[in-house]
Amino acid sequence: MTREEKAAIIEELSQKFQTTPYFYITDASGMSVDEVNKLRRMCFERGIEYRVVKNTLIKKALESLDTDYAPFNDSVLKGFSGVMFHPESGKAAAQLIKDYRKQVNKKLELKGASVDYSLFIGADQLETLATLKSKNELIGDIIGLLQSPAKNVISGLQSGGNKLAGILKTLSEREEAA
Repeated sequence: MTREEKAAIIEELSQKFQTTPYFYITDASGMSVDEVNKLRRMCFERGIEYRVVKNTLIKKALESLDTDYAPFNDSVLKGFSGVMFHPESGKAAAQLIKDYRKQVNKKLELKGASVDYSLFIGADQLETLATLKSKNELIGDIIGLLQSPAKNVISGLQSGGNKLAGILKTLSEREEAA
């Protein structure tokens, strides 16, 4: 690979890292061609871009960004690395890795991830990443929480109004009877 080709890959990766807030770095070493093809097929079906890139090129691309990815240098950018990009969901790739490990084999390992520029390092972070809520899910939860007290007040007023009407009706019936 020539310097120009490496520079082009680094530039392309830098743009991808900059424009995609969710990326995962995985280790797929020891996998057969058939297993890698199944992984690529699963990625394609779920809208995840998967690329195998040399660690030095990933490192240089990450160094050109504003965010500090230095913690990745010691443990994440070692050995065989594949990068998964998803433009909309921070947990889509984590869910794919979990599903792949269940369906095909356990050789696919999470080495590190960046979700909204927060770093997650190590395979033990996979469960945490798989349960992350998206921005839209969090906004929906907050709206639901904010609407809940208003609904309680309105239902209280409505039920109280019915009780008050019932009491007034009973009192008026007593006066008429007396």
